[in-house]
Amino acid sequence: MVNMATDLPAIIPSREMFAFETLAARERAAERRFSARLVQENLLPSELLASQGELEIDGDTLRDKVHEILGGITTAFSISIFRDLQYPEQLRQVRHALPLFYFRGNLGLLSNRCISVVGARKASDMGLKRARKLGTELAKHGFTIISGLARGVDTAAMAAAIKAGGSVVGVIGTPIDQSYPKENAEFQEYIAQNHLLLSEVPFVRYATEHWKMRRLYFPARNETMSALSEATVIVEASDTSGTLTQARAAVKQGRKLFILDSCFEDPTITWPHRYEEKGAIRLHSFEQLLENLGPSERSSSAAG
Repeated sequence: MVNMATDLPAIIPSREMFAFETLAARERAAERRFSARLVQENLLPSELLASQGELEIDGDTLRDKVHEILGGITTAFSISIFRDLQYPEQLRQVRHALPLFYFRGNLGLLSNRCISVVGARKASDMGLKRARKLGTELAKHGFTIISGLARGVDTAAMAAAIKAGGSVVGVIGTPIDQSYPKENAEFQEYIAQNHLLLSEVPFVRYATEHWKMRRLYFPARNETMSALSEATVIVEASDTSGTLTQARAAVKQGRKLFILDSCFEDPTITWPHRYEEKGAIRLHSFEQLLENLGPSERSSSAAG
């Protein structure tokens, strides 16, 4: 079957997922290289895999291992492939675009104006209060909140946005059928069913690699969150916080980066000033944030 609009073979999701999972498990040491090739050459995973042979893993062929792990997944989900028309335009714009990702829920939410609100897992009481206020106000003004479903700032901002009637996108650092932290499993399921949940983590590689390697999916998740957002707002973070991965990504991707004024006033950290020198905006008020972002459609209609 051929797609007459593009004169390219039709995409069969199950085939592409199998091919991608096989490539991700096989090429784990060269993940960025094979992902870049898929994107730069506009290849489907099945096209890249077609000329490659089998690889032995623990006495079984990789094909058998992939079938075994994928066959055990009971959670319903969808995939988005770089060559697909539904693939988010924001991700196409960045240097390290994802060749494929998994999602549950309404992918159309990424067509909204999306703002990441991120920060410390062990946030202070004031940090949590600021995160809730940001989530509430952004939702009321028509913005969709993107965050990582981590403890602390992420959860506070997303929960507040939902309570205010807004929409949210959760980008997780585990496969789409798992959750971290476990205490957010119910909240994550609510987001998947009523908003949007997204993961770039391959099932097979995650299941077969050492647990220490799984930590790398969380900073990668932050890069994706930044790419999907027109701006990132950092509420609170230490000098060693994983949140700074997203700060770096926002600068590299040309996305706006806002840092709450309270971060600059914290004498125990130095990172806010470094990022201000790189173009980050020191945020004194929500009104200042709106001035820099420009009004959303909901804000405009409300004003009219």
